[in-house]
Amino acid sequence: MSFIDSLRASLVSRFAMVLLLPLLGCGGGDDGKLSILLTDAPGDGIETAVVTISSIYLQGGDSEGGRVVLRDEPVTVSLLELANSTSELVSEAVVPNGDYDQLRFVITGGYLEARNADGTTSIFATSDDYAGLPEGAVVSGRLHMPSYGSSGLKVKFAEKLTIEGEQKILLVDFDVAQSFGKEAGNSGRWVMSPVIKSAELTASASIDVEVTLGAGVVLPTLEGQVLTLANLNAVLINAEGSRETLPLTDANADGTFEATFRFLIPGTFQVQVEAPVGVSLGTTPAQPVSVRLDSGRDSTQAFVVTSAQLP
Repeated sequence: MSFIDSLRASLVSRFAMVLLLPLLGCGGGDDGKLSILLTDAPGDGIETAVVTISSIYLQGGDSEGGRVVLRDEPVTVSLLELANSTSELVSEAVVPNGDYDQLRFVITGGYLEARNADGTTSIFATSDDYAGLPEGAVVSGRLHMPSYGSSGLKVKFAEKLTIEGEQKILLVDFDVAQSFGKEAGNSGRWVMSPVIKSAELTASASIDVEVTLGAGVVLPTLEGQVLTLANLNAVLINAEGSRETLPLTDANADGTFEATFRFLIPGTFQVQVEAPVGVSLGTTPAQPVSVRLDSGRDSTQAFVVTSAQLP
């Protein structure tokens, strides 16, 4: 799939870097190659988050000036479209062998659409004429991105990234919920203040959630509709409190409803099953369940619904 096709098919206060997969270690004195994939954890209260990345480069190594440009063609990315998926930002860029301390993203513009308390939404942009705004958009206030358009957003590695002639793929996790915040005392301005999460360059993983209905358990009728497991959602909450929700489906009609959270940075997550508003669920095991996700090891969490009640 080409970069453009990848964008069509599918960047706050946290970035995290993880080595998704080492490929074809070739050794010798040849330069290495590096690809970068972008994923996202969704943001509660934010309807849209769009940024323009003008360039991406590595800092360090033995090249002149210590900088290796991976991408210098601007790309505008709608972050929330990347939840549970990825987009390719850099494809097999040639990188001289050496050790690199950090990755930098030069971000020159963006906007977000935030949900207000009354249910309406407001748009905050880096400028009224930001090119990434939808046609006819009315800008309510400013989105401030301190220095990211000049020195760039710095993503430090927990350990130096060593390139020794091999091909690597890096996964960048942009957590929308943690990366944008409303400035205190200033209702007309939001600020992008990423907090960089250091992580070892390790393999990402997935969590599969499986839900079955206990023997004799009948889901209630809500607003004239008899509920089924298809009306429930699987919920994943990361260590920073960001939530991702996926519908449960039974693709093979075997009675087990499933959802899969993909492209996860290793760490500890809370997993639970969520019913429509007004329905209280009992499950075995009791929820939420804490799941420790190790490097490159997918995990499965099964729930049995033991009761479902209306107030």
